[in-house]
Amino acid sequence: MGMNAVYRGPQDCPAVIPMFPLPGALLLPRGQMPLNIFEPRYLAMVDDAFRTDRMIGMIQPDADGGGTPLVPKLYQVGCAGRITQFAETGDGRYLITLVGVARFRVVEELSTTTPYRQCRADFEAYAADFTPRAGEDEVDRAGVLKALKDFVAAADARVDWKGIDQAPNEALVNALCMMSPFGAREKQALLEARDLKARAEVLIAITEIELARGGGPETLMQ
Repeated sequence: MGMNAVYRGPQDCPAVIPMFPLPGALLLPRGQMPLNIFEPRYLAMVDDAFRTDRMIGMIQPDADGGGTPLVPKLYQVGCAGRITQFAETGDGRYLITLVGVARFRVVEELSTTTPYRQCRADFEAYAADFTPRAGEDEVDRAGVLKALKDFVAAADARVDWKGIDQAPNEALVNALCMMSPFGAREKQALLEARDLKARAEVLIAITEIELARGGGPETLMQ
């Protein structure tokens, strides 16, 4: 899915972004994330995003970091996405799609009057995220596919192998990471992996660990 906006580097991203804390939700650059928005504070966040740059920062709560159920402590790295699709449902909800732009590090959380949380974001450490398909040649595609096949076999799942075979390495690795059934810590490790090669290695390692434990979901991909 394309975007009308062009993000060439950190300089094209806002210094302050709204944050959408969601456990288990992993957005990666150029990945697509559909969201069903129904809480009033996040409906307000989407409304405000449309008044500015349509950017939202997806970030996970840190279950071990403290805070409160309403204001949990957050991990320090998230991924900013731009709203590329929007629909109203007629019953007070929004259905949106975010396309990942780049990862960011939380410099500081801001004191605001908005019902949703905002932070000052630093994109500089993830400048490579702005280059599509960077590092694809270094990915162990065979290793990724083997791990996927082993996992699918253990879960007795159905997979579109034709689509997987045709997918470029970046799209393959990032889609598998985003759709993976792993927990918040594992998702965060995938997000914070240095580059695409490292992300593929983390994905393979986590999959092998899950298989060794004898666990696994009923399906990996829909």
